[in-house]
Amino acid sequence: MSDIVCEVRGRTGLITLNRPKALNALSLGMVRQLAQALLAWRDDPAVAAVAIRGQGRDSSSPSGSAPFGNFSAGGDIRFFHQAALAGDPQLEDFFTEEYELNFIVDTFPKPYVSFLDGIVIGGGMGIAGHGRAGQRMRVVTERTRMSMPETQIGLFPDVGGGYFLGRCPGRLGEYLALTCNVIGGAQAVAANLADVLVESPRLPSLWDALAEGGIQALESRLARLRTDEAAQPQELFERERIDRLFSLPTVPAIAAALAADGSPWALETLDAVRKRSPLMQCVTLEQLRRGRTMALADVLRMERDMVRHCFHLRAAGEGETVEGIRALAIDKDNRPNWRPARVEEVDPQEVMAFFASPWPAHAHPLRAL
Repeated sequence: MSDIVCEVRGRTGLITLNRPKALNALSLGMVRQLAQALLAWRDDPAVAAVAIRGQGRDSSSPSGSAPFGNFSAGGDIRFFHQAALAGDPQLEDFFTEEYELNFIVDTFPKPYVSFLDGIVIGGGMGIAGHGRAGQRMRVVTERTRMSMPETQIGLFPDVGGGYFLGRCPGRLGEYLALTCNVIGGAQAVAANLADVLVESPRLPSLWDALAEGGIQALESRLARLRTDEAAQPQELFERERIDRLFSLPTVPAIAAALAADGSPWALETLDAVRKRSPLMQCVTLEQLRRGRTMALADVLRMERDMVRHCFHLRAAGEGETVEGIRALAIDKDNRPNWRPARVEEVDPQEVMAFFASPWPAHAHPLRAL
């Protein structure tokens, strides 16, 4: 069966990511199938709304699968590693087409509902939708585990991360990007990374309501569920500390302030910040500060420049991204050799090099956005 299952029920286009053994990680073929489906439905008057979910595994069911499960673990990082070392041009194609897909999702002119159950990581956030208020709805559950952990593999929070993380309340975006912390459904809503929190057993009925009755039927059901929201326990962030500490101008300044704070929360946070690629932590902070005031198309073009540099500023195999993926997913020794080893040693000029476009404007791969 295909890694992407598309169908139309009633007037709703339904997409199921169907690669559960890989946690629905996105391949280039999946990106192309998603773009093809959305472009077709965008111009089809018979389709009034679109919904997307991830297929899960459930050994207790007759088919060995569950209709809802992990949404998506993002891009296929093993492919990134292999393609980078082999000089495979499909690596360039993947990022260009993935970011084009993110833009298609964000500007989709019809209601777009994402059911973000289970793991929602990296590239999964890009296809969840992060714009067009009133046109997109991101549904999370108590099982949602959301994160943008890219600096853990020597990358940066791409797929528009400079846009949507920069628009989180206060400095939550910087905090989530630099710690790579995993948050639950209630926290995702509080961070403006999701819109509605529901109990996971309700997902099948909500999916069917949308398929059979359209967006109005879904909204009606959700309105009834919202009457119980006041009784739901809310997971809280350390907002005062986060806003104060993560508003500082540099990563070394943030690290020093966390150390000076000395609270258990601050020291745990500092430990998370220190574990990631120092270079890419500094690149990421600059990305978010720039992206906060940029349009999404401009952010995606900037991130396309940045991801090109992740694989080409240094010789093949010597960049932070290849090394980070090696340590996490290839050799699995969890001992990346970051260069430099500390944020205090990062050269600001190397950071700025990530923001110089390798293409003139007329030849940029995302010039049409």
